Amino acid sequence: MLGFISSSRTARSEEDRDGLWDAWGPWSECSRTCGGGASYSLRRCLSSKSCEGRNIRYRTCSNVDCPPEAGDFRAQQCSAHNDVKHHGQFYEWLPVSNDPDNPCSLKCQAKGTTLVVELAPKVLDGTRCYTESLDMCISGLCQIVGCDHQLGSTAKEDNCGVCNGDGSTCRLVRGQYKSQLSATKLDDTVVAIPYGSRHVRLVLKGPDHLFLETKTLQGVKGESSLSITGSFLVDNSSVDFQKFPDKEILRMAGPLTADFIVKIRDAGPTDSTVQFIFYQPIIHRWRETDFFPCSATCGGGYQLTSAECYDLRSNRMVADQYCHYYPENVKPKPKLQECNLDPCPASDGYKQIMPYDLYHPLPRWEATPWTACSSSCGGGIQSRAVSCVEEDIQGHVTSVEEWKCMYTPKMPIVQPCNIFDCPKWLAQEWSPCTATCGQGLRYRVVLCMDHRGMHTGGCSPKTKPHIKEECIIPTPCYKPKEKLPVEAKLPWFKQAQELEEGAVVSEEASFIPEAWSACTVTCGVGTQVRTVRCQVLLSFSQSVADLPADECEGPRPASQRACYAGPCSGELAEWTPEEKQGLLGGLQDVDELYDWEYEGFTKCSESCGGGVQEAVVSCLNKQTREPAEESLCVTSRRPPQLLKSCNLDPCPARWEIGKWSACSLTCGVGLQTRAVHCSHLLSRELNETVMLADELCHEPKPSTVQACNRFNCPPAWYPGQWQPCSRSCGGGIQKREVVCKQRMADGSFLELPETFCPASKLPSQQACRKEDCPSEWLLSDWTECSKSCGEGTQTRSAICRRVLKTGISTIVNSTLCPPLAFSSSIRPCMLATCARPGRPSPKHSPHIAAVRKVYIQTRRQKKLHFVVGGFAYLLPKTSVVLRCPTRRFRKPLITWEKDGQHLVSSAHVTVAPFGYLKIHRLQPADAGVYACSAGPAREQLVIRLLGANRKLGARTGSWSRRREEEAAAPMARKGGAHEALRTHKHQNGVFAHGSKAEKRALSADPGSRYDDLVARLLEQGGWPGELLAPWETQDSAERNASSEEDPHAEPALVHLPFTLVAEQQRLDDILGNLSQQPDELRDVYSKHLVAQLAQDVFRGHLEPSEPRLPLVAIPADKPVSSFSSALRTAAAATASASGEAAGTASRRPQRKPTILRKISAAQQLSASEVVTHLGQTVALASGTLSVLLHCEAVGNPRPTISWARNGEEVQFSSRILLQPDDSLQILAPVEADVGFYTCNATNALGYDSVSIAVTLAGKPLVKTSRLTIINTEEPTITADIGSTIQTVQGVNVTINCQVAGVPEAEITWFRNKIKLASPPHLHEGSLLLTNVSSSDQGIYSCRAANLHGELTENTQLLILDPPQVPMQLEHIRALLLATGPNLPSVLMSPLGAQLVLDPGNSALLGCPIQGHPTPNITWFYGDQPIATATGLEYRILAAGQILQVANLSGGSQREFRCLAQNEAGMLVQKASLVIQEYWWSVDRLGTCSASCGNRGIQQPRLRCLLNSTEVSPAHCAGKVRPAVQPVACNRRDCPSRWMVTSWSACSRSCGGGVQTRRVTCQKLKASGISIPVPNDICIQLAKRPVDTQACNQQLCVEWAFSSWGQCNGPCIGPRLAVQHRQVFCQTRDGVTLASEQCSALPRPVSTQNCWSEACSVHWRVSLWTLCTATCGNYGFQSRRVECVHVRTNKAVPEHLCSWGPRPANWQRCNITPCENMECRDTTRYCEKVKQLKLCRLSPFQSRCCGTCGKA
Repeated sequence: MLGFISSSRTARSEEDRDGLWDAWGPWSECSRTCGGGASYSLRRCLSSKSCEGRNIRYRTCSNVDCPPEAGDFRAQQCSAHNDVKHHGQFYEWLPVSNDPDNPCSLKCQAKGTTLVVELAPKVLDGTRCYTESLDMCISGLCQIVGCDHQLGSTAKEDNCGVCNGDGSTCRLVRGQYKSQLSATKLDDTVVAIPYGSRHVRLVLKGPDHLFLETKTLQGVKGESSLSITGSFLVDNSSVDFQKFPDKEILRMAGPLTADFIVKIRDAGPTDSTVQFIFYQPIIHRWRETDFFPCSATCGGGYQLTSAECYDLRSNRMVADQYCHYYPENVKPKPKLQECNLDPCPASDGYKQIMPYDLYHPLPRWEATPWTACSSSCGGGIQSRAVSCVEEDIQGHVTSVEEWKCMYTPKMPIVQPCNIFDCPKWLAQEWSPCTATCGQGLRYRVVLCMDHRGMHTGGCSPKTKPHIKEECIIPTPCYKPKEKLPVEAKLPWFKQAQELEEGAVVSEEASFIPEAWSACTVTCGVGTQVRTVRCQVLLSFSQSVADLPADECEGPRPASQRACYAGPCSGELAEWTPEEKQGLLGGLQDVDELYDWEYEGFTKCSESCGGGVQEAVVSCLNKQTREPAEESLCVTSRRPPQLLKSCNLDPCPARWEIGKWSACSLTCGVGLQTRAVHCSHLLSRELNETVMLADELCHEPKPSTVQACNRFNCPPAWYPGQWQPCSRSCGGGIQKREVVCKQRMADGSFLELPETFCPASKLPSQQACRKEDCPSEWLLSDWTECSKSCGEGTQTRSAICRRVLKTGISTIVNSTLCPPLAFSSSIRPCMLATCARPGRPSPKHSPHIAAVRKVYIQTRRQKKLHFVVGGFAYLLPKTSVVLRCPTRRFRKPLITWEKDGQHLVSSAHVTVAPFGYLKIHRLQPADAGVYACSAGPAREQLVIRLLGANRKLGARTGSWSRRREEEAAAPMARKGGAHEALRTHKHQNGVFAHGSKAEKRALSADPGSRYDDLVARLLEQGGWPGELLAPWETQDSAERNASSEEDPHAEPALVHLPFTLVAEQQRLDDILGNLSQQPDELRDVYSKHLVAQLAQDVFRGHLEPSEPRLPLVAIPADKPVSSFSSALRTAAAATASASGEAAGTASRRPQRKPTILRKISAAQQLSASEVVTHLGQTVALASGTLSVLLHCEAVGNPRPTISWARNGEEVQFSSRILLQPDDSLQILAPVEADVGFYTCNATNALGYDSVSIAVTLAGKPLVKTSRLTIINTEEPTITADIGSTIQTVQGVNVTINCQVAGVPEAEITWFRNKIKLASPPHLHEGSLLLTNVSSSDQGIYSCRAANLHGELTENTQLLILDPPQVPMQLEHIRALLLATGPNLPSVLMSPLGAQLVLDPGNSALLGCPIQGHPTPNITWFYGDQPIATATGLEYRILAAGQILQVANLSGGSQREFRCLAQNEAGMLVQKASLVIQEYWWSVDRLGTCSASCGNRGIQQPRLRCLLNSTEVSPAHCAGKVRPAVQPVACNRRDCPSRWMVTSWSACSRSCGGGVQTRRVTCQKLKASGISIPVPNDICIQLAKRPVDTQACNQQLCVEWAFSSWGQCNGPCIGPRLAVQHRQVFCQTRDGVTLASEQCSALPRPVSTQNCWSEACSVHWRVSLWTLCTATCGNYGFQSRRVECVHVRTNKAVPEHLCSWGPRPANWQRCNITPCENMECRDTTRYCEKVKQLKLCRLSPFQSRCCGTCGKA
């Protein structure tokens, strides 16, 4: 900070040297908010004279890119003049850029003209001078701006787009492509240019064309054909393309925003060449990180940066090795800075003032000793571990993160070693030839010499030069009798003599024995010794040199032998000359003293399965009985070999392990497998081995699989599955995806860019199905009918063709195609019936007997039949049969169409061969115009669908109409059926008050001309309730109906037909009349006419046998209501008339009762008397004296009327009377009379009922029920509010809330006291819950409210879950385990379960069950409840879920059952207890263990049985095993056979040795003794086993080591250091091997302690400094601690003293309370505090009171 202030002052003084300027003012606001603007700062001259320099300065600002929608800054300035007249005229101004003369003037061009005007002398500050430059206009002048956005800067972007860059972030790619296109290869890839590339330029010379393929980083692919010259955007990258007759040029400035693949397309006969050049970005770059966390939280620490490898394409971090791929990438060096310099709470700010690292040294690199060199010579490497360590103030060293040491270079972790040459063979000069004439020999000495010239070992014997060769003396020899070579007598003759006697020193290294020593005894047998050396004669010095033993070849002579010094008795023994000579020669032993004897047998060659023991023959001293060398005994007297069998028992089961298979993968992570099986060797003699089950081997089974090759694979191409061939034959193409991936060591795959994989990418496309297709017929179209009337024919031609494997079709002989059916080429046809002679032809043309009627379906029915010619308004899901009755036309030739499209049979629509058309279960898509054609005759039937509330459905395909009806649907739900129909009405025909154009548009569809009339007809009131019920609700009942009629229809509907039928002419007349009426009267007339139509239609179906009812007169001065009141009046009159005429009644058909509903308001006859009909609400007032409730019903037989109030029968009294006409009268009504009164009409065929509400003063009234409804079977249930509903899931539940009140009460529904938000299931006060589940369970409340009050009633909905077996059985199993941990248990199941037990055992039976409410469980034993069972000990536990049965016996084998039941159903589960015992059975004898000899036995076989069935022996584990005795078998002499001993020890421990065994022909007697027999006997029976085999073929290895290195390792004590040497594994030939090869040998040490003068060091401490404080808690003092040499007393590196603890370098001091009597300093740094102006800080005010007080 101080440095910065001083430098600023210096700069200020320089600037003001010639004037007196005031300070610069603040910077102004930026002239632009984005895109680079300018800001200025001003200053004023304080001198009366002029000041040198400028009073304004500028800088750039807002150097961020503008959003694309911001537009050009110069264009914005031009457009600001659009509303200013220029020469009296407005223009739209466009900018004129890149003016070379004055780039900073605002020149604009009027749009659409050539007029260019300078609208301002200078543009706003910050406007670019030129479009392609960063230079900006400031105060009308163009100022240079560098790429660093600084004024006056000359910084430029390099080719990689980096400002002031050095070009290291990209690399130049240039090359040339020559086209290799052909007829089969029409395009090819020129070059792939990756994302981010810049300065792309391609030049094509030749006739071919360039085109582009792109792929964005998000994987979106695109293609751009470069057809015309111009500049355009491809994937947001600017492309400049120029097309010339003979060449094409493509330029892209970049950076590219996608991967571009430039391709070439064949367009000419000659080849083209493409030259390309571009700068490709290095996508993996180093990026410097932020500073790491501070090393200390207070008191001064340090922090470092690091570098991370960043992938520009994926915007994520990647492993460092990706950045190491590019040599241009130089990893940034870390930066170090101090941090957290604030004092710690317990310090006095010392760290702020003292140098940073005096008492807190920086972390440092520390290395371990170098490892042994990898090679003993010739150059190897050695490594060490280098870690970052930190030392605290107590001198303790700890390891920390490496980034903390990055401020200094890391010490090398690898270095070369033993770079001296390896030992080499050095050959001396040759000796003179051993012969004086002719052919002789000459010798030389070859020594192994190291790099220092010392004779040593370590040279390879394979490379040793030869030491002997032949030589020829030109002098001929004349003594042909002498053997060649002729050697000189001296000096070699003497040497050769010595060689024959033993050995003499020669120029070839050989073993030279010295003379034998004297015998060790004076009498008897002793020993002699001698020294044997490896020596060589050095010819050049004629001296003998001793060599290491491995330099000599051949066997080493013996260095010890026996000797005999004569008899010890003093008498001379008498010897034969031969014995005496043998004794003196040391070749024979004394017969009397040594002899052979048997000494037991060797260890059995096998541990089981039959082995061999060999009698041990030893040479013993007869006197001492001690063993002696075999050479002292006479070989000829050695006793014969004696063998015997041993360990004949079968081997126990054991694991036989095979070899590991090859690894399944070479990298990633593969698997190896091996075979492991349990085997049992019965007899090695018979080679009998039996495979056993795995559980019979008691040892843990060895692993059969293991992971292998667990390391990352190199990136490679991984192909996907081939897609199906594009053609089944005739040559197709199949493709596959080929991705660059890397299989990681954990088995996962890492997807990589394609550049990481080798260039040879696997093919992603190949040809397939390259075989000819089978021949097939190609059929033409049918010809026209051969006759214009009557029956004719149509034909078509067929050619036989075949598609070849090349994809080309060819016509072949028709015999190669399969036989063609006759009907495939000719068929009958008839356009019309021909006219008979003498009659006019029109009468004889085909005719369709159409019926002109309109049908309206009113009730659900499975199937309806219609004849074409009319209109049908039908309910969905009704099956329809359309008939087309024709005359003079064959029915099989009738064709059907729908909306102009030909119909063919399908699963939904069936076209029958006899003119019928059947549509199965109508759907909305089936609405339309169906036409049948019989030659030229044609008739149609229009089918329209009725939706909910009998509302007309939208016509298929009429999108706009469907949208309008969807918009009207919420209103229909809100306002009921009438509102929906009214909405529909205003959308149609003559009832709509719209323009004529609208009417023409609406009536354009001929199939909808009766829709308005039918809608008005359905809109009329008075239809029975079922007519207005939604068909969707009925559908659930329909699913359960077995007949065509709906069995669940209300009784009142029995009189209604399924379909209402009206004459089409009648409806046409009504439409004609209405169209002639004026608009203002049309609505009145429409109501009148529709009411008449409804009355006629309904009456015609109501009483078909009775005369038509009279029409109802409608007064002209009254508005027409619905036709219902007139209809009811007429029906009542008819009913009364029929009641008076009994004869008429007897003829009328019987029908169920129907109560006539009247919607008219209650009649107030007087102020005190109210008369009303059913369906109304009566409001009792204070003056009401009488209420009369009418109930009129029709039916045959005549119905009986009864009354009920709130569901209970009305009790008549003097106040409540039943009138003769079945009306109910209530006199002097009171509050107790309030409620719903229901009139019930009943006869033998059924009943009908209607309610009327009587309220008090108009208060809300709710019809309630207190029933409990339990439903387990019905798919739909309905209940009044107040009841309790218990039902299973999946049922549709309707809760009725019938309310009354004056005014009408408004209904609100609640669930669990939470308001339901106008659900779509509400319908006329009822709540419909579809497909209920457990989530719907709760209390539903209906609240009725009006002006006079409110009333709430509740219904509880309980969802029943029938008993069932739970999916998860862990809970019941845990219960069983907790109840009886050691008891056998079984879970019951609906199909039955079984548990097998021993007698007397106890068992637990679990009954797993779930349901809601919780089912009750009852247990049964056999067919009776378990409570009544006798002789059974049991307990019921866990709320009935567990039954414990004790002391079971054979009589307890009946079936146990648990019955679980609740309101929703029941479930029975069963289990059986089988009381059976396991026992051991002694079975037949097993196989004899031997076929002969004296060891054969047969073991009786034990089997574990259950009901005479063998089971696993584990079941009998607790049973007493019967005692069995083995039986002798096959006790007879064995045939002669070869007997072998165990193999001897290998003659060599490595390098290939030999081991032998004795093979003799033996005969095993029945007594068990084996006797030798001649080999010929065994040879006849079997081949003689080998007695010699190779062994220890592995290399002979040994640990070798170098000489000890210098004693310069780390110090471990005073004068004590460590020295190292290299220890390596090598063969005896000197070939170095991996250390693992010698792992079986003890490894020599590679480190040892040594004396080092450099370690003669110790810690030296200085005196403590003065305490930093005289009192208080903040004082401390320090001292210097350093490592010094004992002798020189000079400081040395501290790590040399690390073997001893480092003394502390600081400590607290003067920790005594300060006396506040006077203002004085308590620290010695107060002067510095005053200099740094820190006195204002409170910590220093108290500690530097004296100094700061003076300040």
